[in-house]
Amino acid sequence: MNNLKTFNSYTNVNNALDVFAKELEGKPPAEILEWAISNYGERLTFATGFGAEGCVLIDLIGRHRLTIDLFTLDTGVLFEETYELWKKLEQRYGLTIRGVTPDSNAETPELSRLWERDPDQCCSLRKVTPLQSELQKVDAWITAIRRDQTPQRATASVVERDKKFEIVKVNPLVSWTKQDVWKYLHDFRVPYNPLHDRGFPSIGCWPCTSPINPGEEDRSGRWRGISKTECGLHETVILTD
Repeated sequence: MNNLKTFNSYTNVNNALDVFAKELEGKPPAEILEWAISNYGERLTFATGFGAEGCVLIDLIGRHRLTIDLFTLDTGVLFEETYELWKKLEQRYGLTIRGVTPDSNAETPELSRLWERDPDQCCSLRKVTPLQSELQKVDAWITAIRRDQTPQRATASVVERDKKFEIVKVNPLVSWTKQDVWKYLHDFRVPYNPLHDRGFPSIGCWPCTSPINPGEEDRSGRWRGISKTECGLHETVILTD
C-alpha cells in the first residue's frame, strides 16, 4: 500500500507524494477519490463540514457508491440548517456520516461561550483535538479545500503530506473554482445549506460566522473583527523534519 508509512522508507517523503500529485493534477475528482481508495482502503476517511464543496464530494461518494468513511466535527454550536442538511444528505445517498464531538461536554465551563474569551482555544477544543484523535486512526484523509479560497490554501496539492497530522492529505477539488462547485451542485441538484443563499458563502459554527457584504471575500464572515482566518484544521505548520 502506498501510504505515508511506506513513504517513510524514502529519503524524501515529499518527493514521493509529489509524483502522485503531478499525476493526479487536473484529473476528475471521482478519479482522485478512486485513487485514494485503491491506495488507502479502510485507512482513508473524509472529514466534511457540509460546505458547498463538501456536498459535491458527498454526492460523488454517494452516486459512485465509493467505500469511504465519512465524519463531521459536531462542535455542538453548528447552525440548525447544518444539522438539517446532515440528515438530508444521509437520507439522499443512504450514507452514514459520523458525528465526532469534543472530548469535553459543551456545557461545561471549559467550553461554554469560550469563543468570546479565546476563539483559538475554542477551535482547538471543538475541532482540532477531536480531528487529531480521528486522524490517528487512518493513513490519509480527504478534504474539500480549494486553492482559490484563501492565500494559505493557494499552494495546496491534489495529494500532499499533512505536516500537522502526519498523514497524507487528499484534496480532490483543489483546482476547482467557486463557479465549478456551484455548477456541479445545480447540474446534479445536490442538497446544500440554505444559508448559502442568505449571504453565508463560508459556514462554520454560528457564534463565529456572519453573512458577508457585497465585495467581501467569501471567508470574511468567519471570525469577523479579529485577525483569525482559520480554525486550525488546514493551517500550514513548519516542522523540523
